[in-house]
Amino acid sequence: MGVVGVVGVVARRRGQTVGVELGEAVRRRHMVRSFSGRPVPHEVVDRLVRATLAAPSAGNTRGTAWIVLEGAAQTSRYWMAATTAPWRAGARRWPGLSRAAVVAVSLASPAAYLSRYAEPDKARGGADLGLSESEDAWAVPYWFADAAFGVMTLLLGATAEGLGACFLGNFRAEAEVLSALGVPNGWRLFGAVALGEPAGDDPSSSSLDRAGPAEEDRVHYGRWGSVSGPAAEGSAPPTGRQ
Repeated sequence: MGVVGVVGVVARRRGQTVGVELGEAVRRRHMVRSFSGRPVPHEVVDRLVRATLAAPSAGNTRGTAWIVLEGAAQTSRYWMAATTAPWRAGARRWPGLSRAAVVAVSLASPAAYLSRYAEPDKARGGADLGLSESEDAWAVPYWFADAAFGVMTLLLGATAEGLGACFLGNFRAEAEVLSALGVPNGWRLFGAVALGEPAGDDPSSSSLDRAGPAEEDRVHYGRWGSVSGPAAEGSAPPTGRQ
């Protein structure tokens, strides 16, 4: 299957089971915002979500969690808390999104990381940083980084499984979502993933029409502005973008 290996789940194509290489899953992955509404077998959902638990976790803290909502009766709890009636009435993508068979809500516990970095093996290196004392001491909140690792694992797993998925950001009503789902105090909402069979009528995103930076503006070797690899080492330093 190639040196990159196979993603830990498999794709279903016309009743056949085929392995999907990681590189292929990365290339094929895109946000799907319109779903057919057909249920996804619980065992598939469970396998995909449990696979995220193997994603990287700072200090092996494992301070992230999921609430998995399956079927309209459960997913509506998220939608009604996270959105407003005017938004639902005016959003062109709402009908397709609302048909997602699954909404997996991604949570993170900052307190778990503060506690973990107070333990002896971590406190020795970070005592002067105050990482165990305050969330503000963290230049990068590792709880959200770990949540993002888990979300990406789920997005890639869904692609490999032949399903569509879309990340839903935390833009509004965090308190309402946490309350509606009975989440204990101290947990933060990172976002959610809508998951299901693609409907095939997904409206094109306006973001795709946006002119973005070139690849050479995003990948640098050795120092900012250098787009050459190791073969160029020893050459004159670049004077600017090449």
